[in-house]
Amino acid sequence: MKLLLIGSGGREHALAWALAKSPKLTKLYAAPGNAGIADVADLVELDISDHQAVIGFCRDNAVDLVVVGPEAPLVAGLVDDLDAAGIKAFGPTRAAAQLEGSKAFTKGVCDEANIPTAAYGRFDAAEDALAYVRKQGAPIVVKADGLAAGKGVVVAMTLEEAEDAVKACFEGSFGAAGAEVVIEEFLEGEEASFFVLSDGTNALPLATAQDHKRAYDGDEGPNTGGMGAYSPAPVLTDALVSEVLKTIIEPTIATLAARGTPFKGVLYAGLMITAAGPKLIEYNTRFGDPECQVMMMRLESDLLDLVLASVDGTLDRAHASWKKDVALTVVLAANGYPGSYEKGTEIKGVTAPSGDAQVAVFHAGTKRDQDRLLANGGRVLNVTALGASVGEARDQAYRAVESISWPEGFCRSDIGWRAIARENEA
Repeated sequence: MKLLLIGSGGREHALAWALAKSPKLTKLYAAPGNAGIADVADLVELDISDHQAVIGFCRDNAVDLVVVGPEAPLVAGLVDDLDAAGIKAFGPTRAAAQLEGSKAFTKGVCDEANIPTAAYGRFDAAEDALAYVRKQGAPIVVKADGLAAGKGVVVAMTLEEAEDAVKACFEGSFGAAGAEVVIEEFLEGEEASFFVLSDGTNALPLATAQDHKRAYDGDEGPNTGGMGAYSPAPVLTDALVSEVLKTIIEPTIATLAARGTPFKGVLYAGLMITAAGPKLIEYNTRFGDPECQVMMMRLESDLLDLVLASVDGTLDRAHASWKKDVALTVVLAANGYPGSYEKGTEIKGVTAPSGDAQVAVFHAGTKRDQDRLLANGGRVLNVTALGASVGEARDQAYRAVESISWPEGFCRSDIGWRAIARENEA
């Protein structure tokens, strides 16, 4: 099969790396890709926001399947346009992708399906939102309704922080994404990520993971797109996974199907495990980044088979197998991220991951300048390792980090700390 992978981040490098292992694959293209993806795919200069250009490329090159990695093309309806052109595509339609594209939309689904989630209010005017915040008090969570590259959420511990977050949204800090705001109660507990594939009717559980959103050690600093992750997440026991499927995932899939907008693709539930049980924080409609990197390291099944089962509606006959090992990834980011940062700095000591790697470096914001590897984004590399325990995977990953020379980058030094604390207590 000939595939076109859409995207350029660490998630897409991990997907490309996994897809390249499939015996069914005859050719892999990626648009726009990055320096790491170029090791396993032909990079294509395509404007992925120009859907007709994507369709034209697929027709000219007899592409059998398009795998859409990031959320923006999904929310923009790329899958709809590919479907209309008779080209198979992996990912939800524009209507179903509203689960990520609009937090207010997701809250409406939760209300309709009685899905456990945080109490909330939604607002399209700053004055009303500020009044709600002042009435509820802090801590409280302020969210831009639309896509904001993982940075449109503020967990405000003080009333002043909450007011500043509301004002930032309505003053345009997140563009159109902040035109409406969802304000939620602050949930106490431990966060975890749970992933399933859906074919519109069936849900196939994948793996659990835990992300580290804050920029600095000790979960301090601003929210980011993610500074590291590990899989599986010990907090999500088998009993909790069954509860999440029954009370959150399956009602969501059934509700969208009943609305006539069935969900196909990856459904990624961001959860808070509270004293009252798991509650939905938010949905994403694609693999997480950097959770995808640790999941692909653990996946034993043929990823292409699973993707095709989702597209073709045969997930009830599919099965996903996973290595027992723990996978952990450390994100190397440019100094200054998630604020302003410098591009074009040179990185040395990075090698391409082999097919059965115990350690793999997945590229995110990178590009090549002849034989030089340059930083080309905020989050730049994902140093990922397997181990028999979280502690062992962490040690492997940080040893690999030390072999990379990039003075203009930084990483957290405590990825996996929650799970390692559990291991030390056992």
